[in-house]
Amino acid sequence: MNRFARLFAVAVAFLAPAAATIGAPEAQAQPQAGAYALDDAHTSVSFNVRHLGVSNVPGFFNKVSGKASYDGKDTKTVAVDVQIDAASIDTRHAKRDDHLRSADFFDVAKFPSLTFKSKSATSAQAGKFRVTGDLTMHGVTKEVTLDVEGPTAEAKDPYGKTHVGAHATLKVNRKDFGVGPSIPGMVVSEDVGISLDIELAK
Repeated sequence: MNRFARLFAVAVAFLAPAAATIGAPEAQAQPQAGAYALDDAHTSVSFNVRHLGVSNVPGFFNKVSGKASYDGKDTKTVAVDVQIDAASIDTRHAKRDDHLRSADFFDVAKFPSLTFKSKSATSAQAGKFRVTGDLTMHGVTKEVTLDVEGPTAEAKDPYGKTHVGAHATLKVNRKDFGVGPSIPGMVVSEDVGISLDIELAK
């Protein structure tokens, strides 16, 4: 298996925290083909939005799950499926979080999940990839592309399970997904930066 095939085996799964590696890097094997599950205890999905044009307000989704697979030979076999619990939104301000869960923004009672399903993955420069797929948020599905850094070398936890990590970013316009359509961009920016720090367990 050549270098790019080895990297594809995991890099396309990086949707959905950079892994804390165990042991010396020189002792770690490169990621191999197979099936991976998102390690939700060591994965975070965060976002950043401009408020009144003067400050950046960060937030998180605390509940995320997913899986990925690849046969190690043909990139057409790549499959990535990630789910995010919309109600788990957390900006460390209870009143604001309740407002974000309401019909004014995410309307979590009607749209409980955000999902991403990959459609393709391509290599970029060394150590970087692009993963394209469908992002569904607030009942609206749009094709997006994530810029991915990684994967890390494989590392084993104290129980013998193999882990890898990556970091992915993208930017979306919240109004494209019907999130906060009545809120002016001068109050809450329409552009929202999303960052994913991901750990996968084989």
